[in-house]
Amino acid sequence: MGKRAIKFSILIAVLTFASLGFTSKKEANVLRNNIENNNESSRLVTVLPLDEATSEEILIPHTGNKYLGFKEAVAFKESQGNYFVVNTLGYLGKYQFGKGTLEMIGIYNPTTFLNNPKLQEKAFEANASRNKWILRRDIKRSVGKRINGVIVTESGILAAAHLAGPGSVKKYLRSGGKQGFADAYGSTVRYYMKRFAGYDVSSIEANKKARV
Repeated sequence: MGKRAIKFSILIAVLTFASLGFTSKKEANVLRNNIENNNESSRLVTVLPLDEATSEEILIPHTGNKYLGFKEAVAFKESQGNYFVVNTLGYLGKYQFGKGTLEMIGIYNPTTFLNNPKLQEKAFEANASRNKWILRRDIKRSVGKRINGVIVTESGILAAAHLAGPGSVKKYLRSGGKQGFADAYGSTVRYYMKRFAGYDVSSIEANKKARV
């Protein structure tokens, strides 16, 4: 009887462990379905792939469909909202700026930039304003069109410009999606246009000389 009881206990433990594993997957699917089915105004998070090169997923906090929600979604994709991170390619801060882009908007000290969250927020706004001015004609011509299966929106264009630079976005739009771009981690112009579509970024002013 003692041996049978031990075997029975082991069997119960194994079944319990397995059921926990299946429950975890089931709960993840339920969470995903709930998120996708919720109304935009009440949604707390958005489930998005980390990038096109992997099936890994991350939860991006949803903070509305206007400028705040847009920039926080981009920030979370770039760095998970970490002001003080430097990636393997040397891109800096919450929004992962390169040194060349920072210099174009008037920031010449990367260390100061990395340790100043307020400066990083101003940098994002200035860069978005500058990109919006550069892409103003392309925004007017392209918004509402479908390119490579993705409806083009203004917020998608500005997010893609943050990733690839406005020049690469121009080439993508004017070639009908034939001239693409991918960064070192596999993220593309198409990916950003799709994932950051539909935000109201009308509050971003187009400014050729935008600087911090």
